Amino acid sequence: MFSFLGDFIRSTGQALDVILLDEDGLDAPRRYRVRPGQVLVATAGVASVLGLFMLFLVVATPLRGLFPGLATAEMKSEARMNALRLQALEDSLQSQVEYMTHLRNLMMGRVSAGQAQPLDDPAESVPAIVGDPSSADWEDHVRPPIALDRLQVEASATLPVALGTSSLSIPRFPVLPPVEGFVTRGFEPRIGHYALDIAVTEGSVVRSVSAGYVVLSDWTHDGGYVIAVQHSGGFLSVYKHNQRLLKRIGDRIAAREPIAISGNTGEVTTGPHLHFELWRDGLAQDPEDFLLAL
Repeated sequence: MFSFLGDFIRSTGQALDVILLDEDGLDAPRRYRVRPGQVLVATAGVASVLGLFMLFLVVATPLRGLFPGLATAEMKSEARMNALRLQALEDSLQSQVEYMTHLRNLMMGRVSAGQAQPLDDPAESVPAIVGDPSSADWEDHVRPPIALDRLQVEASATLPVALGTSSLSIPRFPVLPPVEGFVTRGFEPRIGHYALDIAVTEGSVVRSVSAGYVVLSDWTHDGGYVIAVQHSGGFLSVYKHNQRLLKRIGDRIAAREPIAISGNTGEVTTGPHLHFELWRDGLAQDPEDFLLAL
């Protein structure tokens, strides 16, 4: 076979007669005249067309996502979003398991209702964090950036109104939570979770933790219907994944006033819950340090 191909290639400048014979020799031989040069050119042309077609498929179709480094920005964004959803699902599942274990221990009399669930190994209560931090400045938000004993000193701080006829007093922490529920995920600044996730029945009333003014009331891709309230003393509270918003930007809010109806909106959510953030002077605070009855 290889000797035939060698003779065929060496004869590119002339015509060849190719005779085909059956192995048993019963049929008459068939004779064909071919020009090796033309055959090689045609073969190279077909290979080039197939190569260009494959290149087009890789560059101009979704198949490019199968090759490292060629994925579009939309694909990369979707991959990051899926990773966030997966992490949120894992955290929610772990919290549900811990909650059910605690309930089982309560029913079996292993702990009393007023006690926290004991841990055989305290180190097991802190989940291992894998991967790089989501922000280089995550340590700035580690609790408590603002100590609770400093809040009472600044009780005279006020947020003036444009007309100067009234003002807001600084929030008096600790306060009641914005909804009644149980915590499914805590404050984790290292991985970019600057909030407390509180599982609640969809349709529950969400209340402002203190008096203030609405500075955001809109839909966002990740957080769904989001409302944020600016309080005196540099405090800002944020409420995400709502089903419906009850206030508009600029509305003055009293403490414990309903501002939204809880839901499960937005892309990064694992079920009906309230994603509650508390900030002061640009630093995220751990909401659990400022809330009662959680």
